[in-house]
Amino acid sequence: MTTNNTPPRGGSRRSFLAKSAALAGAAVVGSHASGSIEAANILPSLSSRKGSVPKADEPIRMGIIGTGGMGGGHLHSIISLAQQGKTNTQIVAVCDVCDLKAEDARKAAAEKQNIEVTAYRNYHDLLKRDDIHAVLIASPEHWHAQHIIDALTAGKDVYTEKPMTLRLDQALAVRKVVLANPDRIFQVGTQAIMLPKYNKARDIIKSGLIGPAVWSQTSYCRNSTSGEWNYYGIDDRWQPGVNLDWNAWLGHLGPREWDPKVYARWRRYKDFSTGIIGDLLVHVMTPLIFSLDAGWPVRVVATGSHVIDKDMENHDQVNLTVQFEDGHTMVIAGSTANEVGLETMVRGHKANIYLNSRHCEIRPERIFVDDIDSERIECEDIGNDQDQLRLNWLDSIRSREAAKSNIDLASKVMVAVDLATRSMWEGHAFTFDPDKMRASKA
Repeated sequence: MTTNNTPPRGGSRRSFLAKSAALAGAAVVGSHASGSIEAANILPSLSSRKGSVPKADEPIRMGIIGTGGMGGGHLHSIISLAQQGKTNTQIVAVCDVCDLKAEDARKAAAEKQNIEVTAYRNYHDLLKRDDIHAVLIASPEHWHAQHIIDALTAGKDVYTEKPMTLRLDQALAVRKVVLANPDRIFQVGTQAIMLPKYNKARDIIKSGLIGPAVWSQTSYCRNSTSGEWNYYGIDDRWQPGVNLDWNAWLGHLGPREWDPKVYARWRRYKDFSTGIIGDLLVHVMTPLIFSLDAGWPVRVVATGSHVIDKDMENHDQVNLTVQFEDGHTMVIAGSTANEVGLETMVRGHKANIYLNSRHCEIRPERIFVDDIDSERIECEDIGNDQDQLRLNWLDSIRSREAAKSNIDLASKVMVAVDLATRSMWEGHAFTFDPDKMRASKA
């Protein structure tokens, strides 16, 4: 990830606070101290400068902001998809505040594609390039909002890693900019949305076969002997002020003394990440929210604990309850201390939908067995769902049709993510008013 040490042209960081709050139209209360959007700098205009769309016979030219674990994974996967003939795409630029990471990514992309690739430390230099059509953002969560907004207003199509933003006020500001630029393609990296079973479930629920969807459940659970996210290594070659811009990485969360653990394992720290909720649970919440089509989350309560990993600031066990506009309730569990999760299922008045495998299974309630047959609906094996999400975005750049994991879905997910995070830390239930786009303590 990289950024500039100075605010971009058009306004200071402080002036952005007032602008972004107005843009988002949200008076969000009770956020933790680090969660304020005073962090970011939206450019003065909501609308972007005119971006270029690739011609039918030319490659999509892409830049990547953030070349760490996820950014590197995207780089290699997209190049592989291009080499397989599944997309005509070239990665022509990479950007990171760490020169070592940026150069490793540049070298890999240049060698694999046999083209010239440029590495940047300042992401604004990448965004200034008129030949770049699209930008993939794989920076830490606290930079997502700024990078998304700056990329959109620079006229680029955007794929951002999940969660869409760190906090809800940032998400609402991003939403405002995305909606003001309908000609730009926007995708959030929650790949399970590509699994056909969720489309099947949505159709079944909409048909009324299972009756009203009463409540649902899902989870994302795994275990570790060494502490979650500690597998991200620390490189002794990192030298802040020499080959790494620590202050730029911190952005609005600085100043702070250099801490290689925070830099490498930021998901463990609550100022920089929502931990399990934003990094893991978004993967299971997003497709289920899509299937239910139950409106906005309107009430959220969550608990969290440090059961095993006492050194991690973020929790290693979380439990969420999310209520939606139509009255549906979703129960979600997340753990990095135990790998046995909940079944993924939707409980209807007449029947239940099970979504644990690749397929979609309907089982009637006992009192409706004479009216509804048990059924296993076979669903296509699409292979790597993350590659399918990447291809969906790249295909959308060609067709100019909306991508699958879009701003409306991502905004609803972020309401659940942010209110659950606040509920967990502050010990209150939170509500959200979709008409006013405002959150408050219950």
